[in-house]
Amino acid sequence: MTASAVFPHNSRSISIPEFHLRSASFLVTAALLNLSSMATGSTIALDVGHSRARPGALSASGVGEFAFNLALATDVTRSLRGVAIKRVGFDGQMRSLTARTAEAEGARLFLSIHHDSVQPQYVPVADQFAGYSLFVSRKNVDPTGSLACARDIADELLALGRRPTLHHAEAIPGENRPLADVRRGIYWFDDLVVLRTAQQPAVLFEAGVIVNPNEEALLANDQSRKAIAGAVARGVTACLSNGAAKQT
Repeated sequence: MTASAVFPHNSRSISIPEFHLRSASFLVTAALLNLSSMATGSTIALDVGHSRARPGALSASGVGEFAFNLALATDVTRSLRGVAIKRVGFDGQMRSLTARTAEAEGARLFLSIHHDSVQPQYVPVADQFAGYSLFVSRKNVDPTGSLACARDIADELLALGRRPTLHHAEAIPGENRPLADVRRGIYWFDDLVVLRTAQQPAVLFEAGVIVNPNEEALLANDQSRKAIAGAVARGVTACLSNGAAKQT
């Protein structure tokens, strides 16, 4: 998904518009490489939500959320360059939420990977719900940094063509989350344990609504999942590079 510039080695002339297009492509590539180099040496904690014993939401086809979380988190690790990763919950054995944030000690960012559901009364019409969401906490040690990192991730997801779901803002039991950034689909979830107890900026990412059969199919598709993972990785790199997640 990264931009690249390929310059010809033959002697044919290049038109002015073509020259500007290729120059712009070169500058984009250089900027991306610069961001990556600025993030080099940083450490993040990447958390796979839920566990094998408690797999989270069931998808439309009956697959536990943990399987989706693990697949996406694995692709995120492969997409990140020059960043050390503390893998939290990858073995599927971790149940304690505070143990997850304790494992993240020394990381610049805590990122928890999840997939979404809807309230029980909406399951019969789950195909009406789709999109990603991001959550941060005002009780985190660095809510400003958390929100900045969530925005960086959201911007890359929007650039990919993904759109947020706003159903968590509905004023009903189990939802009613205040929106921190409507356009980017970022919510405040102040008392969510992993966000509140993390000792660094923390973001929880819901990649999509797996109780929607169409959304499940997209999220289970290797190509789509890798594209989403790449967008998340670029957002994390931007967050580390612009100083939103400060070195501890």
